[in-house]
Amino acid sequence: MTNTDIFDKVVEILKRYTKNEEALEGVSAQTNILEDLRVNSARLVDVILDFEDVFNIEIADDDADSVTTIGDALQLIEARIG
Repeated sequence: MTNTDIFDKVVEILKRYTKNEEALEGVSAQTNILEDLRVNSARLVDVILDFEDVFNIEIADDDADSVTTIGDALQLIEARIG
């Protein structure tokens, strides 16, 4: 799976939880999930669970807490996929 594939899947997952859909148009690795996309912190748990399901990985709570940007999510997922 390429970086672009992972990025596209991450954005697709985030679309379901994003309250600021305009921010999705210019999304990048630096996009802040909570602030820019306005995903609330309770929904971030659902996002992490979706990451686990879609990518068939496990994400520890401490690692999940470090995810603030799309780039953080990409690094975490890529590390787990190996």
